[in-house]
Amino acid sequence: MNEMEYREQICDICHKMWQLGWVAANDGNVSVRLEDGTILATPTGISKSFITPEKLVKINAQGEILEANNGYRPSSEIKMHLRCYQEREDVNGVVHAHPPTATGYAVAGLSLDEYSMIETVVAIGSIPLTPYGTPSTMEVPEAITPYLKEHDVMLLQNHGALAVGADVLTAYYRMETLELFAKISFTAHLLGGAKEIEKPQIDKLLKLRTDYYKVSGKHPGYKKYNK
Repeated sequence: MNEMEYREQICDICHKMWQLGWVAANDGNVSVRLEDGTILATPTGISKSFITPEKLVKINAQGEILEANNGYRPSSEIKMHLRCYQEREDVNGVVHAHPPTATGYAVAGLSLDEYSMIETVVAIGSIPLTPYGTPSTMEVPEAITPYLKEHDVMLLQNHGALAVGADVLTAYYRMETLELFAKISFTAHLLGGAKEIEKPQIDKLLKLRTDYYKVSGKHPGYKKYNK
């Protein structure tokens, strides 16, 4: 893909997030790391419904602006994106949004640390809740860093959700998976509680993830079964 194609892909994802109700007003941010190490990012102060390719900002790995039209600048949350790229060489796309059901868990102080849905076990595993961090400060990057070693998706306490991927489309798909799983988990708990998949079956699913589905990224496995 060339740079314009990446720009258009970011805009498409932004528009989808707005249409799905995952962001409102100026919420959320999306970024892509290009092959030369520079980063395309959504600008601050603009609704994702109005994002167009020329409004995206190009920065370097330190967050310094390389290209920006009309005085646009990256979101103050770019620090979180930069930390993802610094910690994970395999990550080239980052999506931050506020999908309502998943964010409801984050606001309630609840993780999605369960293995109850086949597709979620394969795609992303359990979803941790990271500690609270003040937006726009280094508290958020510091809060997510320990989880980046094993997780591609996480809830940000009282804030929203974060997904990373080998490319931005993968990160977006993981955010979709997170929100659907949150809805299903919420419904299951209303019906008396989710029934988790047994460890031998999780073993089989994780083998399929690696050998058949060839899913990229990290996976937390099932540590709680091995305590």
